[in-house]
Amino acid sequence: MKQRTGRKSNQSDDSQKHSCRCCSHGVPNIDEKTFFGMSRRDFLMGLGAAGVGAMALSSNQAKATVRKPIAGMGLRIGSTLRVKPALVYSLHQRREATSWRPWGGLHTQSDVDKEAKKIEQELKKLSSSADFPMEVLPVSLVRNGAQANEVKDTDCDAFLVFAASGGRGELDTIAASKKPTVMFLRHNSGPVYLWYEIAHPHFLRRATDDYQQPDMDVWDVVVDDYNEILWRMRSLYGLKNTLGTKIIAIGGAGGWGVGYEFGPKTAREIWKLDIQPVEYKELEPMIKKVRADEKAVKQAQRQTDEFLARKGVSLHTDKKFLVNAYLLTQVFRDLMEKADAPAITIHGCMGTIMPMSQTTACMPLNFLNDEGLMAFCESDFVVIPSGILLRYISGTPAFLNDPTHPHDGMITLAHCTAPSRMNGKDFEPTEVHTHFESDYGAAPKVNMRKGQVITNLIPSFTSKKWIGYRGKIIDHPFYDICRAQIDTDIDGDWKKLLTDMQGFHWMTGYGDYLREVGYALKKVGIEFQNLTTS
Repeated sequence: MKQRTGRKSNQSDDSQKHSCRCCSHGVPNIDEKTFFGMSRRDFLMGLGAAGVGAMALSSNQAKATVRKPIAGMGLRIGSTLRVKPALVYSLHQRREATSWRPWGGLHTQSDVDKEAKKIEQELKKLSSSADFPMEVLPVSLVRNGAQANEVKDTDCDAFLVFAASGGRGELDTIAASKKPTVMFLRHNSGPVYLWYEIAHPHFLRRATDDYQQPDMDVWDVVVDDYNEILWRMRSLYGLKNTLGTKIIAIGGAGGWGVGYEFGPKTAREIWKLDIQPVEYKELEPMIKKVRADEKAVKQAQRQTDEFLARKGVSLHTDKKFLVNAYLLTQVFRDLMEKADAPAITIHGCMGTIMPMSQTTACMPLNFLNDEGLMAFCESDFVVIPSGILLRYISGTPAFLNDPTHPHDGMITLAHCTAPSRMNGKDFEPTEVHTHFESDYGAAPKVNMRKGQVITNLIPSFTSKKWIGYRGKIIDHPFYDICRAQIDTDIDGDWKKLLTDMQGFHWMTGYGDYLREVGYALKKVGIEFQNLTTS
């Protein structure tokens, strides 16, 4: 690939076990300082990969349904996240003149049954408010080791444990499933839970000063706030669907710079991507065939006219390039349908494809993204996993781009292809020009919305670390650079970005999804440096 200069337990009476009386606290937003202020390497290596194996198996189920947007959810795609809730508790009998019960508001079986119904109602409301498909399974009551093992063996993607009381053994059993597990504690949402007091010192630290729980950490514990549950589940939805994604790689898998060595390898090892290479010798006859198909040509001409009639679209190149772009789109779509792949990328998009297709790949990638599929240029597998993850988390298309030099709290991001439906619904105004570096073909200048909050992800070449920050679009100028371009501000320490920046290509999407990305990365053992701290 041409490199571009300057761019691109059983349960028993626990009353004697819990004599400590130190309270835990709520979970703050994840940022760079708090996220890795403790045993970073232990969290990343020990905890990080804990749920990936189990989740990767689950993510491969129902993959045939991921290629069409989900009805009523814009461009959201993916398989439903199945969540299993469990209420862990214990009951105690009064004993005279001694401490006979631990903290907590569940004292009778009637209390437990009432709490279970409350949880079901709350989770029904939660799932109905989710902007991604989430199925909440029936609440299980867990009072002993056998019941904990039954829950652990549930066919689901994640566990949501309501730790009212009970022994640590039941909690350990569920967490040891290696599936992502979130613990919910009640403080003032009542009835108060025992583990609100002791989750940190007893469950996570085992009554020591060091973290001992191998399957969960402090960011897997939530107090009272169901919104904190929701974004974690959104993150796990994104992670589930990213793992094992099948992607067509025209011209093979690659990466920019030294990413050529690391990108395809880490994409397969960390993200379990199923990369399906298609060589150009296979692609060329497919392009020739569709270009010789009179019916296909007429359809492409009709699609071109419909596209140009769309409000906000203007043409600044030869119309034939756009017609040929629709023909090339059909070839790409056929490849994806045959492989049942929701994603595609193209190596050699800055030269090899042009003589074959008599256009550029820029517009076909735009069209496919706007349909709800995932389409990336340059076959750069250093950054492509971040685009897939952000796509599934946000439910909106991602913009793979070349960064420039951060300065004065801002930066320009650009590329010659970008989705038009960046918010998953509306088409942004789009000008169709030539591809800048070749001054050939058709490429979209998508005028992204001024003032729009964006998430920016910056993977390192080795994928050991990603940087992320929130920004805002200042302008969509028209410099002599790649056609789709935005000037953006940097909501965070821009000087830290300047000094710490690694890798090359970035991934950008509408909205703020830094918490979700950071939570997902922790699960796969990638360090996340969040430059936006509030």
